[in-house]
Amino acid sequence: RACGASLAQPTAVMPFTRFVEVGRVALINYGKDTGKLCVILETLDQNRCLVDGPSTITGVNRQQMNFKWLALTSLKVTKLCRGAPLYILEKLFKEQDIMGMWAKTSWAKKLAARKRRASLTDFERFKTMCLRKKRSAILRKEREALKKATTAK
Repeated sequence: RACGASLAQPTAVMPFTRFVEVGRVALINYGKDTGKLCVILETLDQNRCLVDGPSTITGVNRQQMNFKWLALTSLKVTKLCRGAPLYILEKLFKEQDIMGMWAKTSWAKKLAARKRRASLTDFERFKTMCLRKKRSAILRKEREALKKATTAK
């Protein structure tokens, strides 16, 4: 080997892309704020962090929260310093349109659909059932027509 030759091994691909870091947007999945978004402001120890909604936008007040209660999203509020005050967090949250970006994700759409389905009235559920039956009948007829067309050849 020549002097100064590199012994570096090929770099491994990191399996994770969402890290607990200042500015990371998370969804609360336990407690009184379940289903709301929050932003991690500071890591307190291996189990807890300081989060804030901001409270004026998402309704989550500044508080300590266990990591087990959070689901990290791929969104991040950039240019946020540790323990930032509410007015700075609010300003950056609005500037970067975090709520708009969240609403576009498939995760948010799935949660909205689940919430909508849970709030259906009895009559709306009945109408949905009738429409699904009609759709199934149309699909069944098309499938049978395709089968006949392929066997007739």
